[in-house]
Amino acid sequence: MRYDLVVIGGGAAGLSAARTARRRNASVAIVSAGPLGGDCTFYGCVPSKTLIESTNHGLNFSAAMDRVRAVVERISHGEDAAVLRGEGIDVIQDVAHFQNGATLAVGGSELAYGSVVIATGSEPLVPPVAGIGHVPVLTNETVFALRQRPVSLLVIGGGPVGVELGQAFARLGTKTTIVETAARVLSHEEPEASAVVEASLRVDGVDVRTGRQVKSLSGTAGSISAALDDGSSIVIEQVLVAAGRKAVTAALDLGQAGVRLDQRGYISTDAHLRTSVKGIYAAGDVTGRALLTHAADEMGRVAANNALSRVAWRKFRQDAIPAVTYTSPEVARVGLTEDQAAAVPGARVAELPLEELDRAITAGRTDGYIKLIASPRFATGNLAGGRLIGATVVAERAGEMIAVPVLAMRSGMLPARLALTVQAYPTWALGVRQAAAQLFVETGGRRARPTRRAAAS
Repeated sequence: MRYDLVVIGGGAAGLSAARTARRRNASVAIVSAGPLGGDCTFYGCVPSKTLIESTNHGLNFSAAMDRVRAVVERISHGEDAAVLRGEGIDVIQDVAHFQNGATLAVGGSELAYGSVVIATGSEPLVPPVAGIGHVPVLTNETVFALRQRPVSLLVIGGGPVGVELGQAFARLGTKTTIVETAARVLSHEEPEASAVVEASLRVDGVDVRTGRQVKSLSGTAGSISAALDDGSSIVIEQVLVAAGRKAVTAALDLGQAGVRLDQRGYISTDAHLRTSVKGIYAAGDVTGRALLTHAADEMGRVAANNALSRVAWRKFRQDAIPAVTYTSPEVARVGLTEDQAAAVPGARVAELPLEELDRAITAGRTDGYIKLIASPRFATGNLAGGRLIGATVVAERAGEMIAVPVLAMRSGMLPARLALTVQAYPTWALGVRQAAAQLFVETGGRRARPTRRAAAS
């Protein structure tokens, strides 16, 4: 059988691409070597956020992990092979690889297609630490299978995964140490956000060591010694590697098809998610564009629509894709940070400390802030606030609050409309309104200011 579209990979991007094709009445097959749902459902967003919520509700380790498994099972049932086949999508659970730029082989047979969307995702990157191959370590793909709570845990990496799981395990009673090579945790976020999260981690008893590197690991399961580059060492029961991701492409034989990779090993794509080969698209983590489930979902739609259209006109807009780190407090961002926006002529910043937000005061969680960044519009300048180009929110409900700035950026909304939209009192979202008002009037003694470069970190 010849398919209009073949999707390789059954994660968020692959499922989105396949379902988009069916909505266009195209014939589609999804080829997946792993379980449908991918990393997010089984090893990422779903189990990690369930674990975090479980700690917020005071569950012990055993009960929390039971809840993780139950939630994963429940959500995975909504995207299994039976469900997809019921939607008219053929599911082939096997390994796919290219024989050339026009032929795809699956399980020893050739598969004919009009177009292909590669959505094979990413996997944990294991850093080149001496002895790491001889010492048992955990990654996000194995940590949720633990049956007993580790007495002590070393987390290598202070990015979103490292700080989320580090804080969760600390709250479950594990003595936790996070080692991050950068000068601060969450080094891609604003320095102020990093400082708030690091302080929160320390309150929860996490030993945070930034500007440090694990040089070697030795020992056996239950008693592992980690040597750091400052000459210190720690002995822990378990090690969790959260040092980044890499694209899953090895089994595809992309060289046979002529599909090019970038310098990082991700599939090179243009704004329309086209690869270097006509008719072959890529979506999700494998592109390296935004390693986020909701970004993958959006890319799947863009790629499938372009693959099935006479003209590939749809573009993936990364500037309006939010990112959330689910620590306590949460860190949510969309668009530019203030340091990045400092290069934009005329960019201004409206900032509201949570100490000035009544909902934060009532909750007793004033550790955070709301920051909106705007630039002048062509012709109208800063009239009605200009144009929103970035936002960062650090708060208990930051992941929900960021939705308002995302909508404004996606739709080109005037910041004045944010300030004129009546929000319920007292809510967290009211803080976005209060901050937006600063972009065109003085309010509460605050007015938008010019951007400032962050100090070197």
